Amino acid sequence: MKIGINLLLFATRITKEDIRLLQVMKDAGADGIEIPIMEGTVADYVDLGRVLDDLGLARTSSMAFVTPEQNPVSESSLQRQGAVDHLNWLLDCAHAMGSTVICGPMFQTIGQFSGNGPTEAELARAAEVLLAVADKAQACGITLALEPLNRFECYLLNTLQDAAVFTRRVNHPAVGVLFDTFHANIEEKNMAKAILGQGRGVIRHVHCSANDRGIPGEDHIPWQEVFAALHDIGYEDWYVLEAFGRSLPGLAAATKIWRDLFADPLDVARKGIPWLRTSLRPQL
Repeated sequence: MKIGINLLLFATRITKEDIRLLQVMKDAGADGIEIPIMEGTVADYVDLGRVLDDLGLARTSSMAFVTPEQNPVSESSLQRQGAVDHLNWLLDCAHAMGSTVICGPMFQTIGQFSGNGPTEAELARAAEVLLAVADKAQACGITLALEPLNRFECYLLNTLQDAAVFTRRVNHPAVGVLFDTFHANIEEKNMAKAILGQGRGVIRHVHCSANDRGIPGEDHIPWQEVFAALHDIGYEDWYVLEAFGRSLPGLAAATKIWRDLFADPLDVARKGIPWLRTSLRPQL
């Protein structure tokens, strides 16, 4: 298993110029980092990959559809094609950087609601969009890890069961599920039972996110139950710390962060990574 940290806490775009930040993550004990891919060129991610290689940091990637022009569930074929085109660009950038995972809610645009639950037609359209890029992902050696979000951010997939059923519908070896403890804390009756009941062979990536979006381990998530359940289903891959702060106003507004959750964003790595490594030790 590998321990990482999502750098969306610090910037929406990480470049080779952020080497000091990357070195702090390395010094804090991270095996790798999760890079948000939201802008930039393929060449930018080639350069970033070289810096990460020099630092000895592995890498994963995160994404989100944030505009209606890229929406896998839309009735508009142009908007669905926009989602396919964006996913293909994401794959190009992630592959250029050497990433092995792209994670996120790649099944619908965040914050877009119909006023009802998902329809059969919407699920079919989202599956079709993912299948349009799944072979390319597999050829690139990249897992597409779908992230079910809480009901206040999306409606297509909210629970691990939702995501597991949808993943089986897509039925492609490059497509799996990201389990995020923040969202699961809202939507699951019992996180450990959900993992044991739905996660085997489905969960391909994990976000360790506190219930308040602060520093994991300083919150009320039942971490040892979650880690034990993941161990029991045979999960042995990435555990990525995820937190959000107020340093990026647009992202703070999107994630509804109205107060400081830690004194220093770097404490998420400096405190969170040692805590996570110690907490996972009984599962080794």
